[in-house]
Amino acid sequence: MSKFSIGKVAHLCIAIAATAVIASCGGGGGGGGSSAPSGGGSSASSSSSSSSTTGWVSGVFQAASTFKDKCQAPRTGFDIEGTAFPDKAGTTLDEKNWLRSWTHETYLWNTEVIDTNPNNSSTRVQYFDTLKTLLKTSSGRDKDEFHFSEPTAEYLARRNSSASASYGAEIAILSGTVPRDVRVVFTDPGTPADGKLLRGTRILTVNGIDVVNGGTTQAEIDTLNNTLFPSTAGVTANLVVRDPGASANRSVTLVSANLVSKPVNRTRVLTDGAGRKTGYILFNTFSPYSSENDIVTAMQSMKDQGVADLVLDLRYNGGGLLAVASQLSYMVAGDAKTTGKTFERLRFNTAAGTLNPVTGAVNNPTPFYKTGLGFTVANGTALPALNLPRVFVLTTGNTCSASEAVINGLRGVGVEVILVGGKTCGKPYGFYPQDNCGETYYTIQFQGVNEVGFGDYADGFTAANSTETYGVKIAGCAVADDFGHELGDANEGLLKAAMTFGANGTCPAATITAVGSSSAASTSSGTSLKLERPEPWIMTTNRDMTMRR
Repeated sequence: MSKFSIGKVAHLCIAIAATAVIASCGGGGGGGGSSAPSGGGSSASSSSSSSSTTGWVSGVFQAASTFKDKCQAPRTGFDIEGTAFPDKAGTTLDEKNWLRSWTHETYLWNTEVIDTNPNNSSTRVQYFDTLKTLLKTSSGRDKDEFHFSEPTAEYLARRNSSASASYGAEIAILSGTVPRDVRVVFTDPGTPADGKLLRGTRILTVNGIDVVNGGTTQAEIDTLNNTLFPSTAGVTANLVVRDPGASANRSVTLVSANLVSKPVNRTRVLTDGAGRKTGYILFNTFSPYSSENDIVTAMQSMKDQGVADLVLDLRYNGGGLLAVASQLSYMVAGDAKTTGKTFERLRFNTAAGTLNPVTGAVNNPTPFYKTGLGFTVANGTALPALNLPRVFVLTTGNTCSASEAVINGLRGVGVEVILVGGKTCGKPYGFYPQDNCGETYYTIQFQGVNEVGFGDYADGFTAANSTETYGVKIAGCAVADDFGHELGDANEGLLKAAMTFGANGTCPAATITAVGSSSAASTSSGTSLKLERPEPWIMTTNRDMTMRR
């Protein structure tokens, strides 16, 4: 089964909290937690690593608020959101002591962190890198693959940019080394690529550079990357491409523009020979806020047309607003299965008790929301419900976070989820971005669990007939992604498998070839230079806890 990533960055999921935490995410004030253990410690700076001169005592912590915003190089003025910087004069050791106490208070696996002297690390980021569990999952993956930090100025700049430069085509690098294989995954309606590129179209040259066997210098690789994945509007890409099943090449010219991805890319209702209707929705992101209106509109259409089954295509959906994931799940299941039930509860470290250790609020669960929440559907508007006993979900390794929460949340209330495709990415965890002294830190603070308390899918969900050794196996069929047909086409591999399983409970005898014809490839030039998609921002795949616009 071919694997690729269209929006993956070291498996990260993020929680951006409503209310008070919004300010702290943006570089504003706020402590690392509402309740803190008592104990010794000192922020006194010293070159010595002994506890007598630094105040460090293993296993003894002061409250994170003791050290919050005490900075070696305090910022002055306001951030780009207009929030005054809360920085006060302090030391590098103050910053590291804050990280140590904040981790102790809020990290999900805080008892698995080796408590080392903060004065022994030369920088705050180097010290932060040590403040995580070193244990492994059953598959041998790091238990915590999500530890990360970035300059707060970069975090804010990207958080406040709703549009990004694109041609409106999602590009996958199926093979980054010669003979390279670069394909179109899908196009968004109304964008420069719409009508010019097809799913599965293979890109052969870019501005005269041979993609398949060329790119023999780093400068050429950089040109290919910068043109295929533009960072600004106005970039011109002169392409030679070959469509799936075509015998001849064709030329295409695209100019990048600042675009916002369309959450619901397409819908369709398929009718079988017996007149039974199956709805299909390609839902590519639970963010931005427009995702609420998009998915509600799509589900209303499914209800109006009387569908008896539903196929949710989440194969490229990396996550987004958890509240919208809850709304979607309600619209699938309806009142009878969801009333009074939990969609997702956040499980924090054992010391947190009934409180959220980051916000200090009571840790109330996320219900199945049955009304609009004010993102782009008026608050209180009743949502349509299909009242389905089962749902088909199409998946790949790019199905992450809030998408996996839909699978887990529905299973928790007895809806049969039938998975068709590849193993999901495995992101039951999340965190609240926290600024301190100009650096924004992400440390795993919660695990999402469903109505029956299950959330152990760090190795992903996978179909029952999969040969995968690890992952939570559920009903369905392991099928490779099919680039030979448009998404929503009844003959597309994953959709066809879902329809067949729905009709007779059987899976395809063999998986679909993942890439169509590769006859356009020629003899390898021998270059070892690899074409790689630039890593997207961590917000691309996230579990966003924002409740209202």
